Amino acid sequence: MHSITHYTRVVIRHSTIRVNGPLPVAYSGELGIPHLHQQSLPEGEGPGPVERLAVAYAPVAVRPLWLGLLALDQRLSRAARAGEQPVIAQIRLAWWRDRFGESAAQWPAGEPLLALLHGWEAERSALAQLVDGWEALEIGEDGGIALRAARVEALLALARLAGARDDPAAVRRAALEWQDGERQGPPPRLSRAMRPLAVLRGLALGNDAPALVRLAKAVRIGLLGR
Repeated sequence: MHSITHYTRVVIRHSTIRVNGPLPVAYSGELGIPHLHQQSLPEGEGPGPVERLAVAYAPVAVRPLWLGLLALDQRLSRAARAGEQPVIAQIRLAWWRDRFGESAAQWPAGEPLLALLHGWEAERSALAQLVDGWEALEIGEDGGIALRAARVEALLALARLAGARDDPAAVRRAALEWQDGERQGPPPRLSRAMRPLAVLRGLALGNDAPALVRLAKAVRIGLLGR
């Protein structure tokens, strides 16, 4: 039986949700899935198919913020893998921490992910918290407590950057339900800017459903918000 990731890859392939190159935004009429263009990142560096599907439902102007955040989370997860040499992971994470401690204007050219994160200039501290969270999880072994909190703060920061007027409590609850996979109440009301979070939350809460059912649920939430 195929996973939702498999079906999402198929949908992305056939609805021409692109990984690279600016393209007009349109909809795959039968599926209601918007086409998504993504700022150029090396192969395998961007968010996975499910996350890209979720991001496709955000307004065009907000998508770079979402893509940057999700791609950074993925990059940090790899950087933090200590293996037998924790010091190597600490050096990698320290590099990212240093970048987020300085203005985006000072960031080195040639790093595609940093280029994608320029829109986060006013909320660099939230990205630095992600670095600390991954270090605490993989090296400090705190069980993910700091990372869980850092992801919540990053999503609240994204809402501020997007100019969204979401209730912070709603964003916080949706972020926790997404991470924990446990429902704490009815679906919180989220703005279009935060629609990807609504999709990711919905998928996390229905993780045991058949893949095609989950994909249909993602499309419904992406279109309707609930």
